[in-house]
Amino acid sequence: MRIVGGTLRGLKLADVGTGDAAAHLRPTTDRVREAIFNLLVNGSHGNPVPGARVLDLFAGTGALGLEALSRGAAWTSFVEDGARAQALIRSNIAKARAADATALLRHDATRLGANREAAYGLVFLDPPYAQGLGERAIASALAGGWVAPGAVVVWEERRPPLIPSPLIPIDQRRYGDTVVTLARMPGA
Repeated sequence: MRIVGGTLRGLKLADVGTGDAAAHLRPTTDRVREAIFNLLVNGSHGNPVPGARVLDLFAGTGALGLEALSRGAAWTSFVEDGARAQALIRSNIAKARAADATALLRHDATRLGANREAAYGLVFLDPPYAQGLGERAIASALAGGWVAPGAVVVWEERRPPLIPSPLIPIDQRRYGDTVVTLARMPGA
C-alpha cells in the first residue's frame, strides 16, 4: 500500500497484509483510493482537498487522510478506536513525517460527542461493511458539529448507503465490492 499522488507519492505505508478481520481492518486499495481522489479533484463540485481540514472516520491505516495531506490538505484528524489500527496510523504518520499536521483521536466513530475544534471540510467514512456503522457515525458527526457547511463526505460501503439529511448526494461509483458515495453538506 502506497500513497498514490501528491507530494508523498510512492511512500510505502505500514503493511497490514490482507487486513485484520478481528480488528475490521480492510484497507482501501490503492486503485480505489486513486479513483476517490480523481472524483474529488475532477468532479463538478470543485476540489475540496487543498487547504482542507480532513476527518478520517474508521481511519484503519490512515491511508485516506494521509493521501489527502499529500494532495494539499492542511490537517487530518484520524478517528479510530482499535489498538492495532492506532499503531498502524502512528507508524504511517511517522513515515509521512506528518505529526505536525495530524491528530489521532481514540474515539468510537459512532459516538463522537461535541466537536471542540473547527469543523471539517472533507470527511472520509470507511466503516466495516454491512453493519450500519456508517449511518450511525455520520449521524454522530452531524449532531456533534464535526461537519462544516459545504463539506464533502466520501463514504465507502459494500452497498449504497442511506444518506441522511441534510447531506445531499452528488456522485456514486462502484469499484469491485466497494461503492463510493460522495455527498455535500449544504452551505458555504
